[in-house]
Amino acid sequence: MTFGTLHIGCLQRVAGRGVRGGGMSALVFTLSLQQQLLPGCVAVGCFDGTHCCLVAGCASDKVVVHSPHLKAGSAPKPQREVSLLNMAQPIRSLATGALGPDGDRDALVVGMATSVLAYDVHNNADLFYKEVADGANAVAVGRLGASPVPLALVGGNCSLQGFDHKGDDVFWSVTGDNVCSLALLDFDQDGQNELVVGSEDFDIRVFKNDHIVSELTETDAVTSLASFRNAVFGYGLANGTVGVYEQLQRLWRVKSKNTAAAVLAFDVDGDGVEELVTGWSNGKVDARSSRTGEVVFKDNVGDAVAGLARGDYRTLGCLDLLCCSVQGEVRGYSAQGQAARAAPRAPDQDAVRELLSRKQQLLLELRNYSGPDHSADREVGSIPAKTRLQTGISVGKGTDTMPPGVKITMATNNETIIRTVMVFAEGIFKGETYVVHPRDSEVDSKVDVVLYPPKNVAIDIHIKAMVGTRGSPHFHVFELTRQLPAFSMFVLSDAAAAPPPAGFASCHVNERLQRIALWINQHFLLPKEVEVEGPELRADFACVRTGTPVAVAMGSDGHLVVRTDDAGLAGEMLQSLASFLNLDHLQVAGEFRAEEARLEQLLERASALKDARLRLGADTAGHAGLVRSLVVRAEDARIVCDYDRMGQWYARLQELNGDLVRDYHIRLQNYQELVAAVRDVNAIVQRAANLRVGKHKTAVVSLCRQALKGQNVSSLVKIMRTGEA
Repeated sequence: MTFGTLHIGCLQRVAGRGVRGGGMSALVFTLSLQQQLLPGCVAVGCFDGTHCCLVAGCASDKVVVHSPHLKAGSAPKPQREVSLLNMAQPIRSLATGALGPDGDRDALVVGMATSVLAYDVHNNADLFYKEVADGANAVAVGRLGASPVPLALVGGNCSLQGFDHKGDDVFWSVTGDNVCSLALLDFDQDGQNELVVGSEDFDIRVFKNDHIVSELTETDAVTSLASFRNAVFGYGLANGTVGVYEQLQRLWRVKSKNTAAAVLAFDVDGDGVEELVTGWSNGKVDARSSRTGEVVFKDNVGDAVAGLARGDYRTLGCLDLLCCSVQGEVRGYSAQGQAARAAPRAPDQDAVRELLSRKQQLLLELRNYSGPDHSADREVGSIPAKTRLQTGISVGKGTDTMPPGVKITMATNNETIIRTVMVFAEGIFKGETYVVHPRDSEVDSKVDVVLYPPKNVAIDIHIKAMVGTRGSPHFHVFELTRQLPAFSMFVLSDAAAAPPPAGFASCHVNERLQRIALWINQHFLLPKEVEVEGPELRADFACVRTGTPVAVAMGSDGHLVVRTDDAGLAGEMLQSLASFLNLDHLQVAGEFRAEEARLEQLLERASALKDARLRLGADTAGHAGLVRSLVVRAEDARIVCDYDRMGQWYARLQELNGDLVRDYHIRLQNYQELVAAVRDVNAIVQRAANLRVGKHKTAVVSLCRQALKGQNVSSLVKIMRTGEA
C-alpha cells in the first residue's frame, strides 16, 4: 500500500480581526483549507519537533496537512503550505502525539474502517500499518499507566488496542459496546495516565492499565471527551449534552437541541484555568467555565463545526484555539492578555443567583398560602398551610395494556389536587423529562407515574408537583428527590414456584449474613426488608423487565452463590456487592452453559466467515486482473478501428462489472456479519471478566485474549468458569 502526497496551491489568510460574539478571545486569523472536513477528525501536531501543523480528515478519504511555517512562495517547490495524504479507506478517527521512544516529534495516527496507520509526516514515511478487525472508531496517543513508551490507543468494536511505534500490539482489553471517544488523563492523580473511554451504551469507563476502575452512566452515546488538569474531564453526548466531571463527581451539564461535534480544554480568558470549549453542529462555538458551566466566550463560524484543536500556531510562544468547520474554514483565537481585559466576576455570583431564585419561589409560595391578606375574607381557593405531598415507590408487574415498571405514587394529605407532575431523570425516557398533566375531569389528590428503567443502575429522580385547589388559579410547587435503587425492577418471588436457574456464580465472601442482607435491602425495591433467620440467607427474585429469575444465597461459612441464567446480571450484582463491601479483589467460579454454547457458535461462525472472506478476496483479485486485460483489448480494438470486437470486449467488461458489484455486496454482508460476531465474542469476554473484581478481572481479560488468539475454545470455557487458565 502506498500513500502519495498531492500538493495544492497556497491559501489566502485573513488576520487581525477583532473580538467576536462578545467573548474574551480575539479572532487573530482565518484561512480556508478548500476541503470538506469530517466531524471529529481534527488535530494539531509538531511533526518536525518545533512547528505546529493542522491535520484534518477529509470526506474524500484524504488527510489535509496545513503547515503555516511553510509560506507559499518562500518555501521550495516540494514544500507547500498545504498537502494531502491519500488514505486507502474511509477515515473514522485521527490523532497526533509523540509516538517514538525519544518523543521529540509527533506522529499522525489515522483510524480507518479495518486498519490503523501511524505516519511520519516530516519524513513522509509510514511508522506502521496494522489491520484492525474491530475497526478504529477513536484513537488517542500518549502514555498509559506504567508503559515505558507512548502508545497509539485504538477503540473499536467493543475492544481496545494499543500499539507502540513499531506496530507491536502491547495492550488489549474489552469494553461494553462500540467505542466512540478516548481521552488520557491522570484520573486518580497517582502520576500515571488512565484511559477514559466513551461508548455507545451510554457509559464512561476509566481503565487503569487493562482493567476498569470506575464507570459512569450518562443518557446517550458519549461521542467526545476532553481531558483537563487535576482529574477533570469534559464530555459530549449524541443528544446534545455537554458537561464536566471531576473524577466521579459531575460538576455541571447543559443540554442543547444541537449536537456537540467536538469538545476541548482551553484557557480562553487567560486566567490560568481551562474552560470547556464546544463546537456545535449549527456552527456555534462556546466556552464554559469548567467549574460552573457559565458561558465566557461564544462565536459562530457559519457552518457545522468539524473539530477543535490548540497549539502555538503563529510561533509566538502562546497557544491559539483553532476551530474548523466542515467546509474547511479555520479560525484562530488567542487568549493572550485577555485576563487583564476580562470583566471582574463577583466570587459569590452563583450564590446571589441562587438566592434570587429562592426568593422568587418563596414569594410565590407566600402568595399561594396567604392570598391577598390574612383577614377573614381570605381569597377563596388558597392552599392550606399544612399541605404536604406524600410519595411511595413500588414495583408494578404490569397489565395487559401497560408493561411492568416502577410506580411512583404521589398524594396530598388533604383535599388539594395535583395539577401537573414533572419528573426529571437520566436514561429512563427520551429528553430526560416526563410530564403528567391529567385532564380537568381526571384531576385528583393522587397521581401515579410509571417509569421503566432500562438498566440496573441507581437513578436519582427529581420530581416537581404543582398542587392547588379546585377552581383556583393558585398553585404551589413541591420539589423532592427520590433515588431508585440499582435493582429496582426486581420483585421477591417464591422459590418453589419455578425451577431454579441452571447458571450460577459462586465465591467466598468474608462478611456476615447481616451485611449481605443490608446490601439486598438497599439495592432492591422491596415491600419489606429481608431479614436473616438462622445460619443461612436466601432471597429469590424475578426481573419484571425480562422475567429472568435470580437467587442469592449465602451460608454461615461465607460461601455466596448468585444463581441465574443471565451472566451479565450476575456480574452486575457481584460488582455492586463488591463495591458495597469495599472488596478490592474477588475471585468467582461460575458456569453459564447457554453463554458457553453461544460462544462456541460465535467462534465457529467467525472462523467460517474469515475463510469465506479470504475466498471472496481471491475471486475479486482475479476479476480485477481480468478487468485490466479486457480494457487493454478493447482499447487495442478501438485503435485499429475494429469496432465489432471492441463492442464485444466492452460487453464482456459490463458483465464482469456486474459480477464485481454483486461480489462487493456479498463481501460487505460477510464483513458486517463478521463484525457482529466479533462484537458478541468481546461482549461475552467482558461479561466473564465482570464476574470478577480487581486483579482477577484483569487476569480473565488477558487469559481470554490468549485463548482467542490460539482458537482454544476449551481453554476459553475453562477461563470463563474458573477465572484461571
